[in-house]
Amino acid sequence: MPSGDEWPTLEEIARQEEQVVLPALDEDVAYALGQRAVAAARDERLPVVVGLWRGDHQLFHAALPGSTADNDAWLRRKGRVVMRFERSSLALARLCRDQGTTLTEKFALPAERFSAAGGAVPLRVRSAGVVGWMGVSGLPQVEDHRFVVRMLREHLGLASEG
Repeated sequence: MPSGDEWPTLEEIARQEEQVVLPALDEDVAYALGQRAVAAARDERLPVVVGLWRGDHQLFHAALPGSTADNDAWLRRKGRVVMRFERSSLALARLCRDQGTTLTEKFALPAERFSAAGGAVPLRVRSAGVVGWMGVSGLPQVEDHRFVVRMLREHLGLASEG
């Protein structure tokens, strides 16, 4: 498994996104995903916030010990990137990093509202496309992203990436 500071390529991120398509997203699915993430984060003693949205409706939120209100602000900024581009926030972070630019420079998006930092992943539903997003904030950005992808893969019964 790669160390936390090794960034996946844009192709790897796209492949991850394609693998975690949900059959549906309702309140029960959101709760199950959120509970899975909270249980894993507690077991691993991660100081994170976990959030899950369908459109503008927040369906799940949890703040674990060691997290702060700043993590909530980062989470919302990352989620706006997902809903704007229908890609994970890490994909936009990688794109900007590779091009030596920022979201503000490239897309004229205000940094106080949008953050190209890993940790928010689109929630795609078969036959509906991107309907929301799931995110984590509190770890280094690549680890935030990996955690969310891992939770989605486990929820879908997919083998671990390796």
